[in-house]
Amino acid sequence: MTAVSLEHATVPADTGEVTLLIARRVEPGHEAAFEQWAHGILDTAAAFPGHLGYGLFRSSGGDAPWFLVHRFRDSEACRTWQESPERAAWFADCEGHHHTEIARRELTGMETWFAKPGSTRPAPPRWKMALSATLAIYPISVLGGLFLVPRLTALPLLLSAAITACVFNVLMTYAAMPAVSRLLRGWLTP
Repeated sequence: MTAVSLEHATVPADTGEVTLLIARRVEPGHEAAFEQWAHGILDTAAAFPGHLGYGLFRSSGGDAPWFLVHRFRDSEACRTWQESPERAAWFADCEGHHHTEIARRELTGMETWFAKPGSTRPAPPRWKMALSATLAIYPISVLGGLFLVPRLTALPLLLSAAITACVFNVLMTYAAMPAVSRLLRGWLTP
């Protein structure tokens, strides 16, 4: 699996999906054994119902951690994997791989907009995320109401609503939320 940048990844709507981000530190000289173990545990997790995908992100070098990422349909699917005998077996068989977990985060819904790639800091409180999202969507809504919606009035309601939702989502994901979260970074996570 090829590693991709999380910075520009499309963020899922708050549908209950869970993204599990695990940071592990690997002792020098044991990277190959760890990578083989990591691929094995990720492939095993992928066979579980409700598992939506995974990724392995190598260390940038030195003391920087490796990241394992799992996406699950919901918290129940995530819990089923985490409490499974298959997962326990992988951890029972990792002796000699010389790696330790240094951080773990479960991201759901809007938290993924506020998670800085490679960071292990907790997400801001939900009320701060909601206020930030409101500040981001307000100008999009105003401009969309002025320029986009009038051009879509001839279309059927479901089609015009789908176009509006798509445009708003893209603008929120790639423009508004990155700008607002950068602007409010000190307030969001003091």
